[in-house]
Amino acid sequence: MFSSSTLVYSLSLFLSLSLLFFLFFLSPHILLSSSNLISTADDLDDLSLFHRAAVSSSTNNRRLISLSPNPPPKIAFLFLTNSDLTFLPLWESFFQGHQDLYNVYIHADPTSSVSPLLDSSSINAKFIPAKRTARASPTLISAERRLLANAILDDPNNLYFALISQHCIPLHSFSYIHNHLFSTNSDHHKSFIEILSDEPFLPKRYNARGEDAMLPEIRYQDFRVGSQFFVLAKRHALMVIKERKLWRKFKLPCLDVESCYPEEHYFPTLLSLEDPEGCSHFTLTRVNWTGSVGGHPHTYDASEVSPQLIHSLRRSNSSLDYFFARKFTPESLQPLMEIADAVIFRD
Repeated sequence: MFSSSTLVYSLSLFLSLSLLFFLFFLSPHILLSSSNLISTADDLDDLSLFHRAAVSSSTNNRRLISLSPNPPPKIAFLFLTNSDLTFLPLWESFFQGHQDLYNVYIHADPTSSVSPLLDSSSINAKFIPAKRTARASPTLISAERRLLANAILDDPNNLYFALISQHCIPLHSFSYIHNHLFSTNSDHHKSFIEILSDEPFLPKRYNARGEDAMLPEIRYQDFRVGSQFFVLAKRHALMVIKERKLWRKFKLPCLDVESCYPEEHYFPTLLSLEDPEGCSHFTLTRVNWTGSVGGHPHTYDASEVSPQLIHSLRRSNSSLDYFFARKFTPESLQPLMEIADAVIFRD
């Protein structure tokens, strides 16, 4: 028979081995999910911001109706970044001469090294109060909603909201983009957001938080995916910041972190449920996924920049050209500047 000391030793060894197994094989996934959760304090802070923006929009709408003539509509450019805006000179050229038709807002991850824009920058960008973000986590959803809310609060004339990354470049002139977005006098402008329902990876993405974890709020047949980058009409931007039900599911931690990309699902799923006819179902941001590595798209370097590249990136299967493209290396800035006036901004 085993002695009591032998039994205790065996039990201790078993517990130690179990702990080691947990630490080396299970905990990295759990820790990765936990580190990207939205804290209660941050969630409440955001909810307060969203409420103020929604109330402000209602008040400003009543005020704008009484104004005659109406002020020109603006596009809010929402930069979501965790590094410096390498292509700032190109964007400054893009915005030049259109100061009354746009606003720029920047959500810069406070845990990363992002330099404030120089006071001499002509675009007058506004850094909004930002919180930490992490790829493939609900923190990106929060950051994008934060950008929308701040833009709505800041200027009631912001009627379109374009999400941009630090790796994005414009493919057309500002006038081309503004004219195409506001080409009709309709009060119900369409939103340009990719909404897909037949991708082969959808089942794994849907169950990333556990089987049936999205129920009852989100059925599998209602689950959608699309590019993170959108151009939303104001009514849809308001819809996003007012939404609560779907957010309760999308902010849950993922058990399958390899299939967890909530920022690619929250916005397409919400708008597909609420107003599918008011959305284009295609994005205006061109991304090249050929030869992607680690979930990142192809990144164009300086040697690839040419007028032919710009023209090819513009081409789309939809009714509109692509407006923006990503990703580009910092070294590609110089050749892009060299062809900006003659190619990119000449429509």
